[in-house]
Amino acid sequence: MKDNIFFFLKKKGDVFYLNSSLTIKQGLEEMKKTGYTAIPVIDKEGAYIGSVTEGDFLWYVTQENVDMDKPLKTIIRKDFMPAVSISTSIPDVLQQSLKQNYVPVVDDRNIFIGIITRKAIMEAFLEN
Repeated sequence: MKDNIFFFLKKKGDVFYLNSSLTIKQGLEEMKKTGYTAIPVIDKEGAYIGSVTEGDFLWYVTQENVDMDKPLKTIIRKDFMPAVSISTSIPDVLQQSLKQNYVPVVDDRNIFIGIITRKAIMEAFLEN
């Protein structure tokens, strides 16, 4: 199996992500178009903020006094779907992928550079 996570990386240009400056309503509309259940969120500088899920939107709209014009970043859960560094070891990425469908990857400045999907990891195992 490949020994560098770069081989598994789906690059930012090939990944659907949301900008943290969107409103909750805009984020939900974009998510609906994709059919994804979880999407990375980055800020205007390109830093990874977190990931948002269908459930995050659902839990938000069930609250009282819902304001769909609030920034999307207000519903992102802290420490949910944490990113790994591009220099993270394969065993650590494997461990992280057991908990989530994809693992966000950042560079040394926390700039989002892509994701590693659980599917890509499983396919690599099947090839070997």
